[in-house]
Amino acid sequence: MSIAPAIRATGVVKRFGSTEVLSGIELEVPRGEVTCLLGPSGSGKSTLLRCVAFLEEATDGIIEIDGEPLGFALGPDGARMRLPDASLRKVRSKIGMVFQQFNLWPHMTALGNVAEALVTVRGLSRAEASEKAMAQLEKVGLAGRASHYPSELSGGQQQRVAIARALALEPRIMLFDEPTSSLDPELTGEVLNVMRSLAATGMTMLVVTHEIGFAASVASKIVFLDHGKLLVEGAPAEVFGKPRHPRIDQFLDTYLDRGAAGLL
Repeated sequence: MSIAPAIRATGVVKRFGSTEVLSGIELEVPRGEVTCLLGPSGSGKSTLLRCVAFLEEATDGIIEIDGEPLGFALGPDGARMRLPDASLRKVRSKIGMVFQQFNLWPHMTALGNVAEALVTVRGLSRAEASEKAMAQLEKVGLAGRASHYPSELSGGQQQRVAIARALALEPRIMLFDEPTSSLDPELTGEVLNVMRSLAATGMTMLVVTHEIGFAASVASKIVFLDHGKLLVEGAPAEVFGKPRHPRIDQFLDTYLDRGAAGLL
């Protein structure tokens, strides 16, 4: 029997009113690998990621996490049906997410920010939570800043705290929604290095990014969305190799990383 992918999206559609932002997405994210979602602004990348996290409910289609349906499943008659909340919570617990904005509690230290969910969600004692939180801060290179508040940390350090916070709940899958988009180039590098280290441990990662170099060097799979449709997918060498899809060339030449097409 074949092993289910970490994430499988089947016929996923998302509409906001009369606007369709995702059109029948079919996607598989292999376990233990990094998949990068690329595409122009407004292509549906972040919306797809939010549907995978169930922060948005897909209008149609099914999303499965490790072979288990997320929120909706097909009933005996083939119709889509809503699953009980207990099922949703169980499946969602396998997912950690890091956003563009750090969303740290300003009144809590770095250690407090990482430990809080371990107390409120997992029910650990403060001492246990702090011990586990410190271990995660060590992983992202911030043990020495554990007692600092977000206002005392750089943007890159705050994002690394956010990554530690997500990892503290021991997810099987990590979702990243343009985690470096609000950082300057120097701080971007330190966050990408943490993500590279995480990928090296075999963590399944689905990453929305415009960091072409990271996608080309770390991802095992590139998925390119355009106008809500999955236009191209494959290994970096296939997607970025020449000759390549004209839309990929256009994207590489016109996005912020201008001239990136000539570097790949």
